[in-house]
Amino acid sequence: MTSRPEDPKTVGALVAWARQSLDTVGAASAPQEALWLLASALEMEHHALVSRTEQSVTAAQLTRAKTLVSRRVAREPVQYIMGTQEFCGLDFVVTPAVLIPRPETELLVHAVLKEGGLTDGAIIVDVGTGSGCIAVTLATILEGGRILAVDCSAEALVVAKGNAVRHGVGEKIVWIEGDLLSPLRDRHMVGTVDVIVSNPPYIAEGEWAQLQPEVRNFEPRLALLAGQRGTEFHERLFRDSKEFLVPDGLLVMEIGQGQLALVRHAAEQTGGYTGLQTIKDEAGIDRVMIARRAR
Repeated sequence: MTSRPEDPKTVGALVAWARQSLDTVGAASAPQEALWLLASALEMEHHALVSRTEQSVTAAQLTRAKTLVSRRVAREPVQYIMGTQEFCGLDFVVTPAVLIPRPETELLVHAVLKEGGLTDGAIIVDVGTGSGCIAVTLATILEGGRILAVDCSAEALVVAKGNAVRHGVGEKIVWIEGDLLSPLRDRHMVGTVDVIVSNPPYIAEGEWAQLQPEVRNFEPRLALLAGQRGTEFHERLFRDSKEFLVPDGLLVMEIGQGQLALVRHAAEQTGGYTGLQTIKDEAGIDRVMIARRAR
């Protein structure tokens, strides 16, 4: 790329340009995102950008930087641009085939570990595994459990399997392509599962147009949109999980803001569960529903 008079000539100028570009489009964390993107483009550590503000920028570096920043200006999530997202202290590869793991989803992992009463040989099923963040994290922590991860997207399973290999648990998880819990019937797993955990789609159709463009235009619609109410997948999981959970087995699901009453009603309508409890996220929103299969 030929440098133009207005092109940033130094690292400091490039940082200032990137921040201003991201600020203009309302990026949530423009200063931090600018550093992440430029550290990748310039192949430097974040802290090095601050100490090398007077260092000249090469044409190749400028080209890479402009490419990355322009993608973010177009509202592509920074996680897809960088290709990774941290979850429970582990780095996960993410592509547009999978939902970007959120901090609140870590509550599902904590709930399984705290409430599951897991022993050697316990069977855990992660429904809608996506990037594999829940299944892989649990596999790195649990020694003797058997983990099955289900997703209807073959592309998502490719990403999830890669993440399992990345963290050394590729042989500890069984990957299954299919719709929610239906593949378990062919595996003769009725009444054998100790924990079913899921971050299901929970966006209602009427909310779709109001989503941030980063979500609406880039993340997989299949992993987000539930239906008219937003709780359709929770309702199905309540119905189907009864068939596969052992008595006192645990169903752990993430829920959307304002959905607690609807999800609780679905549990009561379905019947067969006891000890309903919820966990709030850091914003005070009811984020996780826990239900036990009645004995």
